[in-house]
Amino acid sequence: MPVLDFEPVNRQSTAEMIADRLRDAIVRGALAPGAQLIETDLAAQFDVSRGPIREAMQRLVSEGLLHSVRHRGIFVIELTLDDVIDVYRARTAIESGALELILDGRREIAYRALEPSVEVMRAHAESGNATGVSDADQAFHEALVDSAASPRLVRAARTLLLETRMCLGALETTYPDLRVQAREHLDLRDAILDGPPERVRALLVEHLEDAVQRLRTRY
Repeated sequence: MPVLDFEPVNRQSTAEMIADRLRDAIVRGALAPGAQLIETDLAAQFDVSRGPIREAMQRLVSEGLLHSVRHRGIFVIELTLDDVIDVYRARTAIESGALELILDGRREIAYRALEPSVEVMRAHAESGNATGVSDADQAFHEALVDSAASPRLVRAARTLLLETRMCLGALETTYPDLRVQAREHLDLRDAILDGPPERVRALLVEHLEDAVQRLRTRY
């Protein structure tokens, strides 16, 4: 094999670190949908030159989190209602497929895998930490797909990861009582262990459809 000049993989560039921070701010709503990103302002905030800022923003443009408007600048994407519906349709297809594999002999595995996120969600719900609940919500659904032991379903789910987190951020304000959100996940987890398959399937679909109906109030 020829010797190639690869950069060491354990060395994260300044642009990558900035992209990570901007990505996190976008998916958590700290950078609002439609907000404009100004190179000079960001360079001053991060105390770097404009080069790494420009590279970081281009990374996020390629990921679909930012978009460039000719002669105007770079902006945070705004998910439309059609986008949200499409994200949840895709999630329903992926998670329903994962659930079928779980119901075919992997119920206890999934039940155990879902326990940490459910417990964290309940604790955050009791303390009124909406962001913590959203993080645990995402962890729950990631664990659900992981429990199916299908690398391709996991890969498909991860392509929706950032858009899903943006949707969950918007969903935070639609639950006056966060304990209701936690209870939905607890009920689904319990049904996965020993509930009738028809009920488990219905709970998952109803849960995802309920999220879309709640998000409709935001658009």
